[in-house]
Amino acid sequence: MSTDKLKVSGVTYNSQAPDYYEKRQLKRTAGRWSLWGLAVAAVISGDFSGWNFGIAEGGFGGMLVAFAILIVMYYGLMFAIGEMSAAMPHTGGAYSFARKAMGPWGGFVTGLAETIEYVATTAVVVYFSAGYAAGIVSELLGFEMAAWVWWIVLYAIFILLNSAGSEISFKFSIVVSILSIGILLVFAVMVLTSGQFNWDSLWNIPSDGGATSSSFLPFGVMGILFAIPFGVWLFLGIEALPLAAEEAHDPAKDIPKAGIWARGTLIATGLLVLFLNTGILGAQTTGEAGEPLLDAFRVIVGDTWAAVLGLFALIGLLASLQGIMFAYGRNMYSLSRAGYYPKALSVTGKRQAPWAALVVGGVIGFVSLVVIDATGGSGSPAGAIVLNIAVWGAMLAYLMQMISFVILRRKYPDLNRPYISPWGLKGAVIAGIIAFLSFIGFLLNPTFRPAIFAIIIVYVVVLAVFAIWGRHRLVLSPEEKYAVEGANK
Repeated sequence: MSTDKLKVSGVTYNSQAPDYYEKRQLKRTAGRWSLWGLAVAAVISGDFSGWNFGIAEGGFGGMLVAFAILIVMYYGLMFAIGEMSAAMPHTGGAYSFARKAMGPWGGFVTGLAETIEYVATTAVVVYFSAGYAAGIVSELLGFEMAAWVWWIVLYAIFILLNSAGSEISFKFSIVVSILSIGILLVFAVMVLTSGQFNWDSLWNIPSDGGATSSSFLPFGVMGILFAIPFGVWLFLGIEALPLAAEEAHDPAKDIPKAGIWARGTLIATGLLVLFLNTGILGAQTTGEAGEPLLDAFRVIVGDTWAAVLGLFALIGLLASLQGIMFAYGRNMYSLSRAGYYPKALSVTGKRQAPWAALVVGGVIGFVSLVVIDATGGSGSPAGAIVLNIAVWGAMLAYLMQMISFVILRRKYPDLNRPYISPWGLKGAVIAGIIAFLSFIGFLLNPTFRPAIFAIIIVYVVVLAVFAIWGRHRLVLSPEEKYAVEGANK
């Protein structure tokens, strides 16, 4: 097939210089444990900060129900993603699934949603990591530094780490994932042996007096819907596994298996902090805490020792900073390599890591934090606002992937599928429905509506640029070639 000028599905593919792909090389360095480490690392910061805002929105009961609903959603989601990633082991991940199922527009809409998700998630982790670090340094050294300076330092360190090559990134992910789990287990032992855990404090948020409110659901049934975006924070990022497909030794086998292991790990750690962190601080205090785990340590051992323990807790946040930055780097790399984003972003350099995408994504995230923090964040912490932007992008990406799964099953029944989802179409449909309801829930919560509307405007502008200019400048990358050259390739 000639690629000098190929027009398909309303887009145009253009030939590139002979060394185009030589400048965009990735290296296979990841085994099954490396992929498990990546998935856990990308998520585990959610156990340290961010999830607790869901208790402020729905009470402990609302958050607990939201958590149960999300377990169902992530089982259906990850089984379906495991099947699609085994059939299409490309770095594009969600974008490549949707590109095969729904054409260039479907692929781009899905890929852009993941860009928003991962860039915003990285910004949230930077925000919470800076909060932990500032509190620790202030307590132990009496040193103060502006938040935006912490943000720059954290972005710079982890962009450099991710640019050092995937082998280093995967090894770092395994180590910090294990350390983070160890820290959470130590926390659990300390809470249970402190004598300060109080079951009754799980329910100390008073009922708002609504028709469906109770001590279990102080803000009624609607509180469950409002708690879901924050409950997602205990799982968000696990779906990034397919982005490592071109760096995995055996993606068809290892990505689905690593997804199962990581999902079980995260359910266990999520339940641990949900009950123990809330039980020692009380639901009302937990829902407002910027550093809930650090605050719980303060209750148990006092400020100074809590700051020392907080140094170890910070590892969990930095784990996710590594993992989720890897995700936005590969997402932007794949879309850039195909021409949806500027092609310069997919250059990998000598260490075979997409350093340009990492830098640009970091700059976008940093600017977003500065703008939202400077404008007051609609009365909520900047971290909570950006968190909702991240989850908004995730829910859209999840919905598009589940639609893709259904289309692929029906349109290409004979597609080579080395792994089959045990939940099949029903699991994907259930996951898609939950993602859709969660997506709608954002628009019903007035606190976060302005930020979501701003992202929708950005979306419209980017898609308009693609319609007018970008769709005529695509490249027949591996994801695009797979989609164009036939159903059973």
